[in-house]
Amino acid sequence: MSTTETAIASAEAHSAHNYHPLPVVVASADGAWMTDVEGRRYLDMLAGYSALNFGHRNRRLIDAAKDQLERVTLTSRAFHHDRFADFCTQLAELCGMEMVLPMNTGAEAVETAVKTARKWGYRVKGVPDGMAKIIVAADNFHGRTTTIVSFSTDHEARDDFGPYTPGFEIVPYGDLTALAGAMTENTVAVLMEPIQGEAGVLVPPPGYLAGVREMTRERNVLFIADEIQSGLGRTGRTFACEHEGVVPDMYVLGKALGGGVVPVSAVVSSAAVLGVYRPGEHGSTFGGNPLACAVALEVVAMLRTGEFQQRAAELGDHLHHELGLLTGGAVQAVRGRGLWAGVDVSPALGTGREISEKLMDRGVLVKDTHGSTIRIAPPLVISKEDLDWGLDQLRGVLAG
Repeated sequence: MSTTETAIASAEAHSAHNYHPLPVVVASADGAWMTDVEGRRYLDMLAGYSALNFGHRNRRLIDAAKDQLERVTLTSRAFHHDRFADFCTQLAELCGMEMVLPMNTGAEAVETAVKTARKWGYRVKGVPDGMAKIIVAADNFHGRTTTIVSFSTDHEARDDFGPYTPGFEIVPYGDLTALAGAMTENTVAVLMEPIQGEAGVLVPPPGYLAGVREMTRERNVLFIADEIQSGLGRTGRTFACEHEGVVPDMYVLGKALGGGVVPVSAVVSSAAVLGVYRPGEHGSTFGGNPLACAVALEVVAMLRTGEFQQRAAELGDHLHHELGLLTGGAVQAVRGRGLWAGVDVSPALGTGREISEKLMDRGVLVKDTHGSTIRIAPPLVISKEDLDWGLDQLRGVLAG
């Protein structure tokens, strides 16, 4: 087996969850393009599953990483460094919160949010020990750790990984009545994606997030927004929750926070919530390391201008207008916000994976999800011309 074949086999084994084999990338230019080992260029319209919101080899992010590499880069949590306080302060300000608990991956941040909610429930709300319940939504995707797949309804993510972690209640996404019925005096949190990405970019009904916020506040329950995919400019706002004027009790962030350069994630909340931890009760060897903080600080600085949010909103309007023109024939439905869209293709044309592979043959990378649905999520720096070229390739595939 060649080196390239081995790499592809390893990538396929890494995750069989609705992924098709992608080209083995050896180089990427600034913006939305990448090049494979054979020299072929691809327009990236999946943005590394939203980890590359700001494009490939963004100079500001690369320069921030290079500058930090000339200084201390990686330390364990036993050492303090001069980037940590600025990172926590500026990210908290961006979120309108008070405290930050940095980690490395999205799943690690979700696990941290779960631990935090349970500890808050016992220490602050007064839930009896071992009785805390967290409500989640069906068709969620929050990660692949043992605890997280315990509250997944996706058989590919969940099957064969039991026994499963108890303490979670699953309700239909978008159903406030079901949510109200699931709440008890032992409910400590509601954990949800403001827009469900892996489920096909499902946008909840109007008023749903506001209803969740009102209900959790009335019942002394934490509202945890998993904005790992939807946050940091993707939907045309800094956070997807903003579309309904909602501020949760806790943000879970990742992916784009590291700018596609380094793994960075974080839980961001108030002192009343994150303050339940005492020294030594939770941490991560590399969480909040200097290199991660340096890159994430630059991401925060880029978002503070509002430029990327505005660009995602304007190009997103164009994207959804053009996709909307395709509905009624080969396209059955389009959903999403900003530069993020779920496209339900007629099953007669193939599965989402087959459509994605045909687009890859035309030099466009998208992601398939369940059934005949594909997801489109280009980097926020994509030009209108490149976006239109990618849409032309989609039209070509749909035309057969």
